[in-house]
Parts: sequence; structure tokens; C-alpha cells
Amino acid sequence: MDRNSELARKGRRVGLLIAGVGVFWILITMIGAQYGWSQRTRALFDLAALAGFGLGIWMTYQLWRARRNDED
Repeated sequence: MDRNSELARKGRRVGLLIAGVGVFWILITMIGAQYGWSQRTRALFDLAALAGFGLGIWMTYQLWRARRNDED
């Protein structure tokens, strides 16, 4: 497997992670509103989603650096 296809695979993984976290966050917000969860419980899931988005940003940065190093 060449380097470009490996980077493309990692890019797809990052995209799926960010999309999955977004869908999870929307669903949990709707479920929490429907069942009347406390603000504290909803905030816990908001922090989990924030951590997921932070991981996505970190993975995107690593991917950018890997592609930039390949160009040099």
C-alpha cells in the first residue's frame, strides 16, 4: 500500500469520526430534551462531544503534517 492511499484512508477515518460525533451529539441532545434529563447530564454529553471534536481536530492536524512532510 502506498503512502497516498494510506493518507486517504486516514482522512476518511477522520471524516467519519467528525460526522459520527456530530450525529451522536444531535441525537443525545434530542433524547435529553425528550426525557427531561438534567442540565448536568446534558453537559456531560456535551463535554464528551467536545472531546470527540477535539480528537478530530488533532487527527486532522496530524494528517496535515504527514502530507506536508511528504511534499518536502
